Amino acid sequence: MSGTESHTHREEDYRFLHSMLMEKKLHLLFKIHERLKRFEKRSPVPVQEHAVSLASELAEELIYQGWRDEVKELVDLLSKPHFKSLLSVHDAVAQRDFEPSLPPIPDDVLDEDEDSVKIVSLVKTKDPLGATIKKDKSTGAIVVARIMKGGAADKSGLIHEGDELKEVNGVSLEHRKPKEILPLLAHSQGEVTFKIIPASSKEEMSTNKKKLFMRALFDYDPNEDPTIPCKEAAVAFKRGDILQIVSMEDDTWWQACHLGDSKSRAGLIPSPNLHERRVALQRPKALFKPRRVKPPGGQPVFPVIEDVDYGAITGIHVAGSRRSFRLGRKSSWAREAARFRRWSAGVHRSICPPTYIEVIPYHRDPNDRHRLVVLVGPSGVGVNELKRRLLISDPDRYAVTVPHTTREKRRQESEGVDYHFVPVHMFEELILNHRFIEYGCYRGHYYGTSLDSVNREMAEGKVCLLDIHPSKIKHVYTSEFKPYVVFVKPPRVEELRLTRRRAKFVCDDEDTNPVRVFSEEDFEDMIDLAESMYSQYGHLFDKVIVNGDIATAFRELRADLEKIDEAEVHWVPTEWICSSPTKARRSCGHLTGWI
Repeated sequence: MSGTESHTHREEDYRFLHSMLMEKKLHLLFKIHERLKRFEKRSPVPVQEHAVSLASELAEELIYQGWRDEVKELVDLLSKPHFKSLLSVHDAVAQRDFEPSLPPIPDDVLDEDEDSVKIVSLVKTKDPLGATIKKDKSTGAIVVARIMKGGAADKSGLIHEGDELKEVNGVSLEHRKPKEILPLLAHSQGEVTFKIIPASSKEEMSTNKKKLFMRALFDYDPNEDPTIPCKEAAVAFKRGDILQIVSMEDDTWWQACHLGDSKSRAGLIPSPNLHERRVALQRPKALFKPRRVKPPGGQPVFPVIEDVDYGAITGIHVAGSRRSFRLGRKSSWAREAARFRRWSAGVHRSICPPTYIEVIPYHRDPNDRHRLVVLVGPSGVGVNELKRRLLISDPDRYAVTVPHTTREKRRQESEGVDYHFVPVHMFEELILNHRFIEYGCYRGHYYGTSLDSVNREMAEGKVCLLDIHPSKIKHVYTSEFKPYVVFVKPPRVEELRLTRRRAKFVCDDEDTNPVRVFSEEDFEDMIDLAESMYSQYGHLFDKVIVNGDIATAFRELRADLEKIDEAEVHWVPTEWICSSPTKARRSCGHLTGWI
């Protein structure tokens, strides 16, 4: 809202308040209030407490006193509705009968086998009443299975889990199914009256529970879930959404609401147990869809060492930005097919899908180290170029790690700038001590990125940019580094054809054709690999950037990284800040209906 609009609204509010305060009726009410307060101090005692009956008796007496004009006028006055109401209010005040009275319970309400019955009336709005119902298998009774936090039933405090519903708006629920009860409520307007037998015992919920927040690690759409008790009672969410968990008492369905909606009604979300069982029983098509592989006898594929060589186009090279320890991108058709078979069999044997992770708001203290920035993406998508542009844009802020290698230093290379050149025994000792985030062997030489090199850059107060395969994020996913993971995603294939027409791959120096352009198969493989990465590791990504235009993607990335150190709060795993995350408390329950 602009300043002019805000000023206009304030003027309108002022005029409304001024006109209301100047109302004559309001001033009369003030005078009445002052008079009543004076009478209250005197503690007046009513002369009579039954003015209504006296007026009625007086009217009857006057009828027999002759029909003179004065008598007729007085009888008319006593019979007027306003005067009768005034006398009725007088009697209520005189008898101090201020509390509202409920109608008596019908004689047929209490059954012989019932201890007590409640009559509960709730006002129905557009939203559901906020309770789920089920049929007790042993007794056949309709009982309240779950009270949704923040709903009308929860706010009333009159309906509890385990209560048995006997009637709705006077209609008996005996021998009815939960799905037959829902239309009764759907067609109810205004007030809804329940006849309830309270549960014999209720577990009181603690009001001092700490707020619990979870980041969703998968997408959920209740409209596509055939097992949800009621779609209207569910909460839809996307991977990465922050949810406030309201209840984890049910082993199958938790109650939650989106961050910022804590005052609204909570809804159902699948519990981790339910989601894990569901994925274990159903083989996801996305996990077992084979990637496109090269048929036997096809054109040989050159091993690709780096991303798109934007440096060759612009003539700018940033030291320390290579990824020479990466193995070739492609293998033969037989090797690729065998690798896929091993991978799919391993996934089928042990599926443990990501569900939720407990998170906590985090704001970096000026004295803390910068968060590690991890850039991931398929080969050719432009990760190296984005990293290179960040380094050039602000070399005092951003830094990259210097890889280790066991090969000999070349004439144009410098120790500690291009690589750390170490002997084989030292490199293997670092491997045994788990000091490498990522390493590999290429043409008989080791290449790798060490944890020490990351710590060294971060200790100097810089934002360290790390480019690794997403499977290696686990090595830095700790409170020490607090990584901020950015996934660089390719655009659609049509846009790739336009933006990568002249971009080139740089292959191994010993190849006869060290530089080549993208092929159609490269584009397809890039998109397939990106989908595979997101499917397997997407729950670790904090930001997804589509690199269609490199300049646009760079501006988006830089603006996002600058927000990390500003006042913006980020949600990080609780275990990064606290010693141990909260353990979920669970109890069994099965929901069958929503009211």
